[in-house]
Amino acid sequence: MVASDVSESNPQPMLAGRRPLAPHLSVYAFILVPFLALVAAVPLMWGWGLRWWDALLAAGWYVFTILGVTVGYHRYFTHGAFRSKRWMRIALAVAGSMAVQGPILHWVADHRRHHAFADREGDPHSPWAFGTSPVALARGFWHAHMGWIFDRDLTNQKRFAPDLLADPDIRLVHRLFGPLTVATFALPALCGGLITGTWWGAATSFFWAGLVRVAFLHHVTWSVNSICHMFGERPFRSRDKAANFWPLALLSMGESWHNLHHADPTCARHGVRPGQIDISAWLIRIFEKLGWVTHVRWPTARRLARLSVDDCRAPGRRLTRGSGS
Repeated sequence: MVASDVSESNPQPMLAGRRPLAPHLSVYAFILVPFLALVAAVPLMWGWGLRWWDALLAAGWYVFTILGVTVGYHRYFTHGAFRSKRWMRIALAVAGSMAVQGPILHWVADHRRHHAFADREGDPHSPWAFGTSPVALARGFWHAHMGWIFDRDLTNQKRFAPDLLADPDIRLVHRLFGPLTVATFALPALCGGLITGTWWGAATSFFWAGLVRVAFLHHVTWSVNSICHMFGERPFRSRDKAANFWPLALLSMGESWHNLHHADPTCARHGVRPGQIDISAWLIRIFEKLGWVTHVRWPTARRLARLSVDDCRAPGRRLTRGSGS
């Protein structure tokens, strides 16, 4: 389901009231507590170091949960870039929830709204919302990066995510966001405790693979909203200011090839040119070969050429073929 199709075909209002006080306070906790851990990470690392098990656990949980967002929340649930078996659908929803970026129905509704109104009035997190002066852009950068998250207005799920509202599995995962949040911090601590056989090992893994990992993941994801709508290349035509920002490609699992994504939102691959690393697309390709997902919307050279600002078939501008490999 494409965001613009949802918006234009559904007469529901854009907003659906305001977030109740208790859940709104929990947003501050989910954002600020991991952030404070990230701030404390540098002096703590300098003081007593980062143990190998903490680094491996943090890296493993980072990859697992950010791919839950990029492959699951984003390319599958929001944009329908492929179809999946039921168990895979549930697994992707659970993995995305454990990134602690909000319950799945809220996330998908917000992101479809973003695409429906990208960099225009109605976009929940455009950095261009306040103008183009230096002060306005500084304010817009903060808003796009994380300021918008503290807004209590709720995007209307009946307008932007009616398909997911009709899915009992997804509604259940949405309701289980709290326990899944507890799990994403408790399981790394449990792993650290089992590896070391000590409570101290559990505590350090909770800090590094729990709090610091979640905070770092948050800022990588938010950078796609902020940086990738302000800086970078725009080789494809889109209705907004989405741009490719290569320094974020590896950490974001390919999400920072943002210009092509906004030019062709349902495409399963965002990095379509040689050398453009897109780990999310690689994982989707593996799932496809295993038969776990089908009907993958891979890019084709013809479609990309139509979207290109210039002739992408010129020497040195070769396109990746539509096989997704």
